[in-house]
Amino acid sequence: MAPSDDLMDADRLRTLLAAVQAGDVSPDAALERLRRLPFEDLGFARLDTHRALRSGSPETVYCEGKTAEQIVRILGRLVEHHRNVLATRAGTSIHEAALAAGLPVTYHPQARLLVGNPEAAEGVGLVAVVCAGTADLPVAEEAAITAEVRGNRVERIYDAGVAGLHRLLESHPLLLEANALVVVAGMEGALASVVGGLVDRPVIGVPTSVGYGVSVGGFAALLTMLATCVPGVAVVNIDNGFGAACLADRINKLAVKIR
Repeated sequence: MAPSDDLMDADRLRTLLAAVQAGDVSPDAALERLRRLPFEDLGFARLDTHRALRSGSPETVYCEGKTAEQIVRILGRLVEHHRNVLATRAGTSIHEAALAAGLPVTYHPQARLLVGNPEAAEGVGLVAVVCAGTADLPVAEEAAITAEVRGNRVERIYDAGVAGLHRLLESHPLLLEANALVVVAGMEGALASVVGGLVDRPVIGVPTSVGYGVSVGGFAALLTMLATCVPGVAVVNIDNGFGAACLADRINKLAVKIR
């Protein structure tokens, strides 16, 4: 399907509905267009150009395993139609390739995040990102920036691991203000349980691959979080700050909508 025929976003859908209202497009023709969910076939990838309309955010580009050329082509097509397109796990070489191609991007090196066609917006509600140690910051920043780009107000509470619990307790009022909390921790991953026991809000645990031998690349933290006795704690995959932020985004915006 050609890009010009895609119902890629809310603006295009409004245009179609206005055409139906004006009598320029028949209801049956509009129904047929809506029935054929659009995508764009690049040969090596089929872009889900309908995703922003369905889920509120455009397709995200996961960079690992793709060539720089593939990433630039995918990102280039997405930024023609969407703002704040995320590319995760992007190294500096991907950033340089995007700039060389003339794409409008900003880069967050610690989080390894590219934001295509960036547009700042005032964040709604509150998502708190709690991080155990400085070594966990790349994952925490992936979560924090993803949540910010998706339109959430984000507060960071960093280096607040259980070995110095008083550091976390000092931020207790802020924890209670948040609609959703993303808790990032490696080693034994106990921080998610501690935070979950202090609040009545949804907690999303993110185990990281930080830790010595028996941590087994984050499996110890993952199992600790999954085995928590604290209700209201959900857990995403190891190092998946992006996935945690997407869940927090939906929880936060639903809370704001209900209020």
